[in-house]
Amino acid sequence: MCTVTYIPINETDFILTSSRDVPFAREKALYPKKYEEDSVEITYPKDGRASGTWIGYSSKNRLICLLNGGFENHSSEKTYRKSRGVIVKDLLKETDIFAALSEINLNNIEPFTLAIVDWNNELQLIELVWDGKQKHIKKLDQEKHIWSSSTLYDEKMKQLRKNWFADWKLENKQTDILDFHHNAGINDCNVDVIMKREKVGTVSITQVIKTNNEIAMNYEEII
Repeated sequence: MCTVTYIPINETDFILTSSRDVPFAREKALYPKKYEEDSVEITYPKDGRASGTWIGYSSKNRLICLLNGGFENHSSEKTYRKSRGVIVKDLLKETDIFAALSEINLNNIEPFTLAIVDWNNELQLIELVWDGKQKHIKKLDQEKHIWSSSTLYDEKMKQLRKNWFADWKLENKQTDILDFHHNAGINDCNVDVIMKREKVGTVSITQVIKTNNEIAMNYEEII
């Protein structure tokens, strides 16, 4: 999983949208709910397998969204030390995200990518890529971005999606980006943003919108 887009609205607000692509046989996720964990409020849809999440925001003024895989596809080991979805929750509880990213031990964790939005002092977009051996941490410009999981999409497919995103009209950012997540593509269910292959496909779309001091998460299952 997944396909993720980020759109800044102004200097303080944004929209992040995630299409979750997983095996159809995977346990169904629970709808988003607010939890209190280690005295931190976290809102997220709970994964049906490991009780982690692929997307969530917290009272630490932070949103984190997970994509499986680093820069390229990889062969999975039989076991790993911790679920990547639990790492998302761990980082949502931290006070200083850059210190946490620098210090976190990712040895024996399956490769992944995180899109992190932090709005403590200023609105920041941060990307963490764990390639299985090394952490790559980068602060990104406040402009629109799209990510596609390396475990499901090769470089040609990723570039196609970047082209669609660049060309998509975003006059009404909230509705137009949802339209992108529902309809962008070339009528090829193997590569379209609503993806459907034999055993894996898009099962939900989650959108997080921050406006002023308000933040909301909208969740839609894909039948």
